[in-house]
Amino acid sequence: MYNTSFIKKILLAVTVVLLYSCDKDFNAIGDNLIGDDHFGLESEKYDVVAYNQEVTPIQSNALPINALGIFDNPLFGSTTANYNTQVTLAAYPPTLGEITEIESVVLNIPYFSHATAADEKGGNVYALDSIFGAPNGKLKLSVYESGYQMRSSYFENGNQVAQLYYTDQNTVFSGNKIGALLNDDVNEAQNKRFFFDAAQKKDSTLAEGSTTKYNVTYSVPEMRLNLNKTFFLDKILKASASKLATQEVFQEYFRGLYFQVEKTDSNDPTNMAMINFAQGKITIKYKAKTDSTTDGDAVESRSVIINLTGNTANLLDETKAPEYTTAITNVNSTTGDDRLYLKGGQGSLAVLNIFGTTDLIGYDTEGNVVNGPNGVPDQLDEIRQNVVNKKWLANEANLVFYIDSEKMTGTKEPKRIYLYDLDNNIPIIDYAADGSSTITNDPKMGKVIYSGIINVDATSKRGNYYKFRLTNHIRNIIKDKTVKNVRLGLVITDDISVVASNKLKLKNNVISEAPRASVISPLGTILYGGTSTVPDDKRLKLEIYYTKPN
Repeated sequence: MYNTSFIKKILLAVTVVLLYSCDKDFNAIGDNLIGDDHFGLESEKYDVVAYNQEVTPIQSNALPINALGIFDNPLFGSTTANYNTQVTLAAYPPTLGEITEIESVVLNIPYFSHATAADEKGGNVYALDSIFGAPNGKLKLSVYESGYQMRSSYFENGNQVAQLYYTDQNTVFSGNKIGALLNDDVNEAQNKRFFFDAAQKKDSTLAEGSTTKYNVTYSVPEMRLNLNKTFFLDKILKASASKLATQEVFQEYFRGLYFQVEKTDSNDPTNMAMINFAQGKITIKYKAKTDSTTDGDAVESRSVIINLTGNTANLLDETKAPEYTTAITNVNSTTGDDRLYLKGGQGSLAVLNIFGTTDLIGYDTEGNVVNGPNGVPDQLDEIRQNVVNKKWLANEANLVFYIDSEKMTGTKEPKRIYLYDLDNNIPIIDYAADGSSTITNDPKMGKVIYSGIINVDATSKRGNYYKFRLTNHIRNIIKDKTVKNVRLGLVITDDISVVASNKLKLKNNVISEAPRASVISPLGTILYGGTSTVPDDKRLKLEIYYTKPN
């Protein structure tokens, strides 16, 4: 008996492994995520009411990556992304010594990039990642001292509340910039005609004890700006010791940097980069007298490091295209919209009512919960009756969002979209239960069973659709009448592992926040909705595969 039980357990384990392997057997850009062989299972399709929802000014502080630049998209409009950040000293207080000369002040911020080949002269050839717009775009880049104190919290009615900053506050930060341009180098590539340079950086330093030999080091592509030496001599090297004593005092004294972008005077094509500013730093190199009493007037080279860390804000000015404006303002929340416009940043999302439910939850203008009309949807009632009376078993449930390829022609498509529980602003259970990892080199492309990864046509190299598996979510709704059939949200995502939400500046009667990973993507896509005017082969439907006993 023991041996029989053991063999059964082994067979069960092998079966589970084989089924899981089949689940993972598709490529990273979405091929074969649809049209699987379901071994004779019978499918039923159900209506989905889906409509557009504008994302109004939204929290943009403490984002993991931030946009800088100008991105023009003919379908959605133009986005200008500026940035403000606090700064911190690498050490408090810094040991400066008796300064004799300031040598250089350099701002370095690495770009996202990958090596494509070895450079015959040394190092590597690189390509930049996360660049949107004209490949050779140019910008007028201005870096200023910021005069705006970015506090972490404030008190309201006796309670300490986190201070939030929003995408629409550019005029606030721009109005508080101080003094003259800091990146005032004569080389216009550092200011008036700045561009995101994919070339690796090469640095040469004299070898110790030599006057002719140099050590050469290579760095990945980065923003590298020469900043005004006089400003940093006065602001940092000649500052009173008390101003540099602690982080709190220093950040009140030197409130940060404001990065401003504009079109060039020549009106060049523009572009935008996603950047991890927290990896940036300012290096102040100077000469100071040595501490040794035996060297007399000897000097040595020293440096002070200022990190681009602390509170931050990504500031987005949006100019929407006419068709996009119409789509997100003339919304039909009852029968749904023909096209769903998803856009990152201060953009838009889609609201989905599975089974066409009208049992909604929302917010009024003061942030109070508002319940809509109640009622069990007919489709859901029928499914529950079939499960109970006819012993149907729901084996798999999918949503497929077809891309309007005609409208999207010639535009950059997002690799991924994200489906979530909009009422509670959390992932659905299928996301949480999916432990699969990425099968490419991109760490943002995990959760390949839950998916949302773009399916790309092998011939046109353009996207066909995005597919989600929400089997567990649907099963829970079917089997338990106490489980609320929540609204689902659909957004662009930059990183599937980021599921936190950012708050809207002003809540509305549909949403109060939106996923953070959408805020950090400038891209957009246009999908077919679930209305009767959409061609049947493109129409959004919920498809459930059942085992139906004879």
